[in-house]
Amino acid sequence: MLLTNATIATMDGPGPYGLIRDGAVALDGTQIAWVGPMDALPDGFRGGAKLDLAGRLVTPGLIDCHTHIVHGGNRAREFEMRLEGASYEDIARAGGGIVSTVTQTRAASEDALVAAALPRIDALIAEGVTTVEIKSGYGLDIDTEARMLRAARQIARLRPVQVQTSFLGAHAVPAGMNADAYLEDVCLPALAAAHAEGLVDAVDGFCEHIAFSPAQIRRLFDRAGALGLPVKLHAEQLSHQGGTQLAAEFGALSADHLEYADAGDAAAMARAGTVAVILPGAFYTLRETRPPPIAAFRTHGVAMALATDCNPGSSPMTSLLLAMNMGATLFRMTPEECLAGVTRHAARALGLTDRGSIAAGARADLAIWDVGHPAELTYRIGFNPLWKRVFGGEA
Repeated sequence: MLLTNATIATMDGPGPYGLIRDGAVALDGTQIAWVGPMDALPDGFRGGAKLDLAGRLVTPGLIDCHTHIVHGGNRAREFEMRLEGASYEDIARAGGGIVSTVTQTRAASEDALVAAALPRIDALIAEGVTTVEIKSGYGLDIDTEARMLRAARQIARLRPVQVQTSFLGAHAVPAGMNADAYLEDVCLPALAAAHAEGLVDAVDGFCEHIAFSPAQIRRLFDRAGALGLPVKLHAEQLSHQGGTQLAAEFGALSADHLEYADAGDAAAMARAGTVAVILPGAFYTLRETRPPPIAAFRTHGVAMALATDCNPGSSPMTSLLLAMNMGATLFRMTPEECLAGVTRHAARALGLTDRGSIAAGARADLAIWDVGHPAELTYRIGFNPLWKRVFGGEA
């Protein structure tokens, strides 16, 4: 297929967005064969099927690189309780919080988890998303963690989207256990079992005073390394615990949230090549007031990704376009940074080198939009201008 008369945001330089006007993209099976100005199109690509885009914008397929999209139930009543004045402790005493989601997830079959997740996946696909990361972490036992990851794998068979899985057994400590005992007796064995079944693409953890310490996360990362798995980390979301420095030490693909990270953390991430994953949905929902250090990330050249953090508690959001607008409005990211954050840098945050930009040899995952300039994707609120999505060369 040859896409013609396109405005192309290659996200591959030079210039803002790597923009090509009056451009063409040649697809060969699942790969991009050529991209460039129409007047430079080689003769060998002029035959075959053509799709005239009439000036529409083409971007790489969008990538949501941080989600908890597989889970049981919801926490809408807790949302309502908070607005009625209930405290976190009140909700916890009523059986709410993460304990509520763990209970509902453990009670759900694999098929039920898939059925509940598919409408959320469909919402992302409808906005041009072609790759989604899905975490476990609401099982906190060996069986349910594996069931969540199997559900994630099943989603990739049922929908035209690539799913990358992250084992997040170190998400919280179950009631009645201490963190060290849980890590040794449940989390690490759950990781080994899920890995043996081929369910794990990366290992994640939550390094926070309400979850796991840097020393405990180090044990998890050591085990991940022994299994040959890359690592990621929820770090510095609610306080400064040193998780970002630990992530950088282990060469983590990404460190995520990062509201309490500082310039030293940014420098360490830059040296390690660790991507900063910015999650404005949780910042907004929790009404946080301390934004991540965007200026420090810019100063040190840290790649910044953006994601929905879709989860039932702190970010019940299934719009990556809204995450882009929030990144700009709440954190003053530029529209170009926002688009890079859901394409090129999101791919890096997942360790994927074959997507995120429009270049010869890249995977043919594209989004075609009824807009004239890439900034419109970040600018609008609650409006989806997707015209067509191309997944692996299939429109």
